[in-house]
Amino acid sequence: MNEHVTIARGPLAPLAVGALAFAGAALVLLAFVEAWQVFARYVLDSPPGWTEPVALLLLKCALMFGAAVGVRNETHFRILLGVRAAGPRMRWVLNAIARATGAALGLALAGWGARMMLENWPVKAAGVPLSSGLYFVPFVVGGLLFVAFALERLLFSFQTDEHY
Repeated sequence: MNEHVTIARGPLAPLAVGALAFAGAALVLLAFVEAWQVFARYVLDSPPGWTEPVALLLLKCALMFGAAVGVRNETHFRILLGVRAAGPRMRWVLNAIARATGAALGLALAGWGARMMLENWPVKAAGVPLSSGLYFVPFVVGGLLFVAFALERLLFSFQTDEHY
């Protein structure tokens, strides 16, 4: 029995594909920003001040959106030896606990990120005309994606015979 939801299946598949595409685009843009930083610093001898804050924002986007898809596909770090050694019913319970924990972690990330975003929104970011609160938006959106994808997996386990 294949209990894993791949990015191509499930009700949140379009959202997962979009999140993964966004994470990939952020990584590509990050590479270009860093390349420009190196070129401007060592060739033009005039390092731009905007590259570091933009690179940090892109890195956070890539990290959170990519990690959310990892939660959905259950390719995140976890200890499988005990789960695989357990019987079917206990395996279902352990997987349900892991999925609920993923949702709780996502909720914590989204809540903390929202609080930090709101507290830092009035502060201007250094080197770029953006709000410092913008740096916490990936945590809010990514955390909510964690919740959605973990709950999708949990509901999937109730709808299948995974627990029998």
